[in-house]
Amino acid sequence: MSSCLCVSLTTPALSNRTKISEFPTNPKSLILEKCKTIRDLNQIHAHVIKTSLLLSNPSGVAENLLESAAILLPGSMDYALAIFRDIEKPDTPLYNILIRGFTMKKSPEQAVMWFKQMREESVAPDKYSLSCVLKACSRLGALREGEQVHSLAVRLGFGSNGHVQNTLIHMYGNCGEAGVARRVFDEMSEREVRTWNSMFAGFSKNGDWGEIAKLFREMLGAGEGFDGVTLISVLTACGRLRDLELGKWIHEYVMEKGLSKNLNLITALIDMFAKCGEVDTARKLFDDILERDVVAWSAMISGYNQSGRCREALDCAFETGKWLHSFIKRKKMKLTVTLGTALMDFYAKCGSVENSLKVFEKMPVKNVMSWTVLIQGLASNGEGRKALELFSLMLKKKTEPNDVTFIAVLSACSHTAGFIEEAHQFIKNMPVEPNAVIWRTLLASCRVHKNVEIGEESLKQLWEDAVRVRNFMKEKGIKKPPGCTLIEVDGAIHEFFAEDTAHPQSTEIYDAMEDMMKRIKSAGYVPNTAEARLDAEEGDKEASVSHHSEKLAIAFGLIRTSPGTTIRISKNLRVCTDCHTATKMISKVFERDIVVRDRNRFHHFKDGSCSCNDYW
Repeated sequence: MSSCLCVSLTTPALSNRTKISEFPTNPKSLILEKCKTIRDLNQIHAHVIKTSLLLSNPSGVAENLLESAAILLPGSMDYALAIFRDIEKPDTPLYNILIRGFTMKKSPEQAVMWFKQMREESVAPDKYSLSCVLKACSRLGALREGEQVHSLAVRLGFGSNGHVQNTLIHMYGNCGEAGVARRVFDEMSEREVRTWNSMFAGFSKNGDWGEIAKLFREMLGAGEGFDGVTLISVLTACGRLRDLELGKWIHEYVMEKGLSKNLNLITALIDMFAKCGEVDTARKLFDDILERDVVAWSAMISGYNQSGRCREALDCAFETGKWLHSFIKRKKMKLTVTLGTALMDFYAKCGSVENSLKVFEKMPVKNVMSWTVLIQGLASNGEGRKALELFSLMLKKKTEPNDVTFIAVLSACSHTAGFIEEAHQFIKNMPVEPNAVIWRTLLASCRVHKNVEIGEESLKQLWEDAVRVRNFMKEKGIKKPPGCTLIEVDGAIHEFFAEDTAHPQSTEIYDAMEDMMKRIKSAGYVPNTAEARLDAEEGDKEASVSHHSEKLAIAFGLIRTSPGTTIRISKNLRVCTDCHTATKMISKVFERDIVVRDRNRFHHFKDGSCSCNDYW
């Protein structure tokens, strides 16, 4: 029987309705190759019912319809079930299609349920039924059910079937029974590459790295072939075992066989070399990759981090962020609120507010968090006036600020000259209770602008808060951590405390510090001895101030880094006034950019000025 049917086909190259002048007697190719949507399948299904074609070839047509719905088309399992339930006595191949479909479409529990239904209906499973349900057990981690299927396979005579044995190895390995998987492996008369890879995957799942290296050597000794999946598993083991010899052998093999364009394989090599301490070799491989993905970037960052090369790890992380941003633009991905806000926050925390602003401008939709992140980013990077302008724009756009926004705005106010009264009123009208951070920020601005009245109120609030905190700390036995400054040089983190002499280069550091203080004094720096420790004698106060942890760290940076290199330090407390003044002068006299991250914000010192404009 033949008739005319119009089938709507949706493909990248063809979106119009395709007219099929003669409907084929055997519609297998039409169903499996031409149906691109459920609507297409529904039309053909209706046609074969209407023309009685389903009755004339029930098993063949039904199998084709079920395969299309269960396996080939996305989101069509309900339709597949409707087809299956209309079949009077479904046979083994039909059950296999349904079980495979549920396993492929991430519903392994349904696959197991239909296998049980198959057994209850006395439909005999074959090797494909057993393999499919074993895959479902593997995905579920259902060891007990997997063992039952294994016993059934043996009873039915499929225990030595290679197809079934491969899935048994995968199931046992994935369920944490690598030893049982190995026994199945050893019983096999013939093994394919995927058999070995399943065994490697099982050992990897259980962290049996030594067994992976041992098995790979067995594989080489037996003259078995291997693929990229094999090498990735073995390279992972080499990294964990620090087996550089085997890792280098694989590296040479990859280069010799021209496999350097395999990104997953090269990324595994990067990870292996980094874990074995060969970070520079890893970096060379990384630099040779033309199209890096996020996994490659992560491997390189992790490698630097594990080797203690923190500065390079941070630089690489920043480059990763820029790469991700570039990737988003290349792929024309929608800059959602969540994605855009995360990018802005990343750039701001890396001190790159220009990029934060660019992301913000490109975002089609913004919420309160988007505005707040940018306001805070601008404020913490010394752009207080821009932050306040942005807050005004936020209000004009009818976006309601939250408590985090208010704190960010106050931080911006404290970094902008001439806004003391406004900041004070802002604090009074805030819908949240101002905390010590807020009052301290206001007090810092009052000190700069000589506003005694508001400064006294801020100090009063801070004092009361400090008394409460000290009493609480005393009750709980909590001690205040001492101020310390960190600097990273040549991959090592160096920690300094005030008047610290514990560093192995202490003598050289203090000599450099004395020279540094002498040179900035000649340029006009006057020590603020009010910042000296409380128990210092009058004649020792200047030396006490000179020996603050920030100055020691900067002096160390001057003697251990090349001229012109940016010095980056991190302080666990707020930078004191004297160190702030001295660092401005150091940046000018020594012609160095200095970046200081204290408890409150970033300070970017350059040519005698700081990005905070002296409001912190």
